[in-house]
Amino acid sequence: MKQILTLLLTTTCALTAVSQTKTKTPDYTKRLSGVEKELEKVLADQKVAGYSVAVVYKDKVIYSKGFGYRDVANKKPVTPNTLFAIGSSSKAFTAAILGQLEKEDKLKLDDLARTHLPKLEFKYDYMNTGITIRDMMCHRTGLPRFDYSWYLFNTSNRDSLIQRVKYMEPNAKLRQKWQYNNFMFLAQGMIAEKITEKSWEDNIRERFFKPLNMTHSNTDIFATQKDADASLPYTVDEKLEIKKLDYYHINGMGPAGSINSCANDMANWVSTWIMGGKFKGTEIIPASYVREASSSQMVVSGGRPGVHPDIQFKNYGLGWFLESYRGHYLVEHGGNIDGFSASVGFYPSDSIGIVVLTNQNGSAATGIVRNILSDRLFALELIPWNADAKKAQEEMAEMSKKGEQSKDTMQVKNTHPSHPLADYAGLYGNSAFSEFKVQLKNDTLFTVVAGKKVWLKHYHYDVFSIESTDPADQGDGDSQFFINFGTANTGKIESASIEMDEPGKPTVFERRAIKVHLSGDDLNKYVGDYDLEGLTVKIYLKGTTLMVLVPGQPDYETVSVGNDTFNLAIAKGYSVKFTVENGVSKAVTFIQPNGNFTAKRK
Repeated sequence: MKQILTLLLTTTCALTAVSQTKTKTPDYTKRLSGVEKELEKVLADQKVAGYSVAVVYKDKVIYSKGFGYRDVANKKPVTPNTLFAIGSSSKAFTAAILGQLEKEDKLKLDDLARTHLPKLEFKYDYMNTGITIRDMMCHRTGLPRFDYSWYLFNTSNRDSLIQRVKYMEPNAKLRQKWQYNNFMFLAQGMIAEKITEKSWEDNIRERFFKPLNMTHSNTDIFATQKDADASLPYTVDEKLEIKKLDYYHINGMGPAGSINSCANDMANWVSTWIMGGKFKGTEIIPASYVREASSSQMVVSGGRPGVHPDIQFKNYGLGWFLESYRGHYLVEHGGNIDGFSASVGFYPSDSIGIVVLTNQNGSAATGIVRNILSDRLFALELIPWNADAKKAQEEMAEMSKKGEQSKDTMQVKNTHPSHPLADYAGLYGNSAFSEFKVQLKNDTLFTVVAGKKVWLKHYHYDVFSIESTDPADQGDGDSQFFINFGTANTGKIESASIEMDEPGKPTVFERRAIKVHLSGDDLNKYVGDYDLEGLTVKIYLKGTTLMVLVPGQPDYETVSVGNDTFNLAIAKGYSVKFTVENGVSKAVTFIQPNGNFTAKRK
């Protein structure tokens, strides 16, 4: 018995010793010692102008540093307080407002979205009566991205943007498939605005920036530009040289990604999540929401291990991506917007958070740096992330070169447009996107895309490539977009198709009449009775709208398109054209698909 007792005591002591060894906090600062050499190499190999890094353990910043330049031309260095656009890393902020509102009993995440935002309409009834706030938070509504709708046709009017949703065609059933959609985060921001009666920007500032001491952060790119420690945006051109870009103003889509911040401020943000929603002992984000948001809500991809067997699964929480990184549970969200990239993440089981912000467009550096730091922090066998990425990019560049060569073979040489260039000028629209106007000036077609003037270069037949008018962009390679003009049976140009979100599935913009606003006095000359083969057609005014009444038919509202011509508002392809002499209409011609019919004034 004495021997058994001794054995039990020995075993208990041994287990206690093991337990104590396991709970001992590693010296993370020591593990990061000398990492600068590696991180500087990333800067050079990935052609990055600059980036900043912050690493936190629980509620303490254990590493914070800037690398490279925030302004290359003037050699201004990046600091831990340098402002960068964080793009979609903003989504966790927007979603967290709703997490707070749920605790305040203002909503439930499983409420129907339209209960709180009636102006949000979907194309089909089953979507209107089925899509919940949670569905929008984890990208499972069935809608594909439609990113070019807001990126190319931007506006500060959130109501105008959200109205486009009802024209968006889903390509999957509700909750069937994970598909990223920025409009659903716009909707979340608008729900918060409606409930709180404050702008999304004010909510972000009051609920997070102020209580988390994020003193450098903002939601306005113009405020960032005025900041003395703000970074300029950059990309890498086809010659692998660093090139400055223009800032992109996200405008009304702010809730999906318009936060600008720095490594030190974002360290406070991830620390709050690590500490269960608390910052310096005060609850900022409800603990129940922190657990829910960082838990799987929707499968992104199967997650079967690939090249690296210890990197597994890919799910989505609420505004966060989730994966297993080499045996460690990672909660992370990246961000990309013109000239900037970000990675903001934390390992909740390890109480480690990592922030990487860079001024490179669509950069791989954020993930490379995060992985390098993670391997060191967890004392793992080092994987050559930087070298592997550099090799992959070289291979991709070679493939891209071959792709450009094959694109050249697609062009049919020595072809001409089917119409005079003036025939292509006009207004083209798609209700899920917006409108763009093509204008002819000095034998060249121009339009405006993403707020920038571009010109249309003939490619072949009725296909034109969209080219920049900025001399600095010349020689940047082939156009990303082509416009294919379509012809009606009448021979007139009736549409413009552009391949955007889904390759092989062009988005069709129908030709629309350019409205001409006329006063009541201008319209009076058309008012009167007209004889159409014995029938009396009445032309009258309803306010400042010209109306057409044909016996036995409803009253038709018209829209002026100039040259004494009016389109019938509810009947595509139908219009009326007046013959005017000495300031008075003498006749009206009804232009219809089945022919033209003229009625003379009585």
